[in-house]
Amino acid sequence: MRTDPSSSGPGFHPASAPDYLPRRQLGELQLRRLQAIVTRAWERVTVFRERMSANGLTPADVRRLEDLGRLPFTVKSDLRDAYPFGLFASPMEEIVRLHASSGTTGKPIVVAYTASDLQVWQSAMVRTFAACGLHAGDVLQNAFGYGLFTGGLGAHSGAEALGATVIPISGGNTERQLMVMKDFGVTALCCTPSYFLHLMERAREEKVDLGRLRTGVFGAEPWSDAMRRHIEAEGGIKAYDIYGLSEITGPGVASECSAQDGLHVFEDHFYPEIIDPESGEVLPDGREGELVLTTLSKQAMPMIRYRTRDITTLETEPCPCGRTIRRIRRIGRRSDDMFIVRGVNVFPSQIETAILAVEGVLPHYQIVLTREKGLDEVEVRIEVTPEAFGDTVSALEELREALSRSVEHVLGIRVKVHLVEPRSLARSEGKAKRVVDQRRI
Repeated sequence: MRTDPSSSGPGFHPASAPDYLPRRQLGELQLRRLQAIVTRAWERVTVFRERMSANGLTPADVRRLEDLGRLPFTVKSDLRDAYPFGLFASPMEEIVRLHASSGTTGKPIVVAYTASDLQVWQSAMVRTFAACGLHAGDVLQNAFGYGLFTGGLGAHSGAEALGATVIPISGGNTERQLMVMKDFGVTALCCTPSYFLHLMERAREEKVDLGRLRTGVFGAEPWSDAMRRHIEAEGGIKAYDIYGLSEITGPGVASECSAQDGLHVFEDHFYPEIIDPESGEVLPDGREGELVLTTLSKQAMPMIRYRTRDITTLETEPCPCGRTIRRIRRIGRRSDDMFIVRGVNVFPSQIETAILAVEGVLPHYQIVLTREKGLDEVEVRIEVTPEAFGDTVSALEELREALSRSVEHVLGIRVKVHLVEPRSLARSEGKAKRVVDQRRI
């Protein structure tokens, strides 16, 4: 029985019905789609066929869902090496849209969509917004970037199909964002969590009431549970995490629901696996590892076993919302954003959690990596509240020491902690740049 409070009211949409399929029926659907997409990739994508053949495999060897684990991985460098159109499984006359990654170095990653691919993407975003409690009648301010980045148009299409009123404001121009939010009666906002922090800060400074805003749909960068608690307490909203990546489709791969206890993967279209990032071995549900995704219905550019580098856990425990599709734990780190200091593996998300556990600081920080006499050093620059910054020198030193202890407790090593005044660190209107690596300068 569906227990999702949105199932008969706000947030429900007929397209979200696949979220509640019995597991056996879902598995049968997944296998049919997997066999079809593997055959399509085999017939139309040279590099995939060559790798399958090198392993002595053909599409006929995919008889069960478990056989997916025998197939070769796809990695980000494959997309760069095939630039621009080398991995397409559809002719250009069937391609109706192209997007590209937001990478800052080298050639971008190009992704393609047929008309049916866009319909799948739209339905996944409808299900995403429905899971976050949105419905027809909501006014959604879409501050994800438009253009080659998938976030803006992906969210836009899904929200319109849901029946919401969409304001395609894109990113930047914070003053305009606040004016529109207040004057247009915005009830929901899409952006990165770091940009919403900036919006809240400016709203307080300008004494702007965020009006009817009740829901934030945040994605495109990792953020911690501690950051969510801060956003909800300060912003007076419910903050939902969504997940996606351009190589798979864009936003709409997974979303939190009303329970806010993991992100439901829309696994009738995107099949998830968890692997050991070192060995590549498939891990059982409940074990932490690297998320691998296979598109089950994408025609233009099938992705078979794409290694996301995102670290998470796949959960099978029933969710209070009633959805039967599995959940991944919040992604707070990537296997490739780790840095090593004095033999200790450090992830930025660990430092964020330690910082936000201490009162008197703002959720704005920067991690600076340097090298002194051949040894790596870490300095964490943290903004403090105006009240704390106006305290005595001894009070500031006590705060700095408390932060140092908190970080040491989480990491197991001491790092340099430097307190800075409010608004002294650069703000982001897109993805936040948390780590500055000066070791090669």
